[in-house]
Amino acid sequence: MSGRVPKGRLVRGGRIGKLVAGQAVRGVGTRLSMIGRPEQARRVLAERSTLQAAQQLVTVLGGLKGAAMKVGQMLSVLDVDLMPESHREMFRVKLAELRDHAPVVPFTGMRKVIEDDLGPLTRVFAEFDETAIAAASIGQVYRARLHDGREVAVKVKYPGVDDAVEADMRNLAMFSRLWKSVLPSAADNEVLDEIARNIGSELDYEREARTQHRIAERYRGHPFLLVPDAIGELCGPHVLVTEFVAGQSFQDIRNLPAADRDRIGELVYRFYVGSLFSDYEFCGDPHPGNILYAADGRVGLVDFGLFHHMDPVHVGFEREGLRAAGEYRAQDLYDAWVTHGVVEPGSGISAQEVLDYVWAAAGWHLLDEDITITPELATGAVIMAVDPRAAEFKNMRQLRLPPEHVFSRRSDLFTFAALGQLETTNNWHRIAREWLYDEPPATEIGREVARWQAARG
Repeated sequence: MSGRVPKGRLVRGGRIGKLVAGQAVRGVGTRLSMIGRPEQARRVLAERSTLQAAQQLVTVLGGLKGAAMKVGQMLSVLDVDLMPESHREMFRVKLAELRDHAPVVPFTGMRKVIEDDLGPLTRVFAEFDETAIAAASIGQVYRARLHDGREVAVKVKYPGVDDAVEADMRNLAMFSRLWKSVLPSAADNEVLDEIARNIGSELDYEREARTQHRIAERYRGHPFLLVPDAIGELCGPHVLVTEFVAGQSFQDIRNLPAADRDRIGELVYRFYVGSLFSDYEFCGDPHPGNILYAADGRVGLVDFGLFHHMDPVHVGFEREGLRAAGEYRAQDLYDAWVTHGVVEPGSGISAQEVLDYVWAAAGWHLLDEDITITPELATGAVIMAVDPRAAEFKNMRQLRLPPEHVFSRRSDLFTFAALGQLETTNNWHRIAREWLYDEPPATEIGREVARWQAARG
């Protein structure tokens, strides 16, 4: 590809509009062409349609980059309900290209971005590998070495991506049609504004550098988690330089023995879910590309562009809701949802429906027994939570997702999805009781972390 990121609102909006229309036409055409065909023909046509749809998403969203591509990356985590069930894995694998093999901009264009921020490349870096080691929604990541010998990761924005994301934000209502199957309440203007504000914050590399430094300090010396520090003097508006984490990728982690995956799963759960309740802030981007397994056995966590602070009042609402659901206090849960504006009085939604819905979406936090999270279990729960088309939850499509909970719910659901890809086992409820009921840790990892925290004072 040329490396140019299309910036204009009309150009980008036009591509997204054609993509949405194309998906609808393709779905209708495939259904019509399969009428009266034998089963084998149905299978071939379904595969062809699925691959075409996935390829179009990869091409259009990957080529646009920016916020549009972020949508594709979100979809890639799940076997979402966009195609026949038998072909969801094929679709997910194709979409994973957006997460793991995003289109690469030639280094000549990226070098100019670096030098505009930091000055001549050779003055800043002793060595610089011009081959990107990762490509994300708004930039690429390179490996380099500073003159003092430190190995670093250099995240560089695509040229023109700021304008591209701004155009995507103006077009958000248009391409929200593409992902209503992931988040139907995205039609709500307040929710759209919250999404735009948070995705837009990913463009602020200087803010991200400050956030990453603060979180790295918080986790410095942690027995199990590793957060690479930002190198503040080398971070600018378009370049973010951090310590380099050498480790196995998420795909490699998936191939580890079950005991290792269970241990890593608990650490991922504690970081992405537990930090909301213990620190009132959390990383809103728990996709597999941000999780590494370092050589010293710690879990490395990268990318803090979507790190989100949450008002303790709103965190308390989520905590009390989970406690009420776990204790089967349906009326208390229903009353809280009405008070918070999630359920409209007179909507026809019953207290039992609310309770059942929370258990379907978040029961893994609540069930006091070992649960192995599989891709099927995670996908089913996520789809039930955000697109409750099943007959028993049809009334739930009337729910209003308060904007202040958009990214905490996203983080929770996508953590579940990532754990599903690990097929990891634990009694998640016993871990969660630490932050739901302020109980002592029930696992050895939890006890070791508590000892480390006590030693730090």
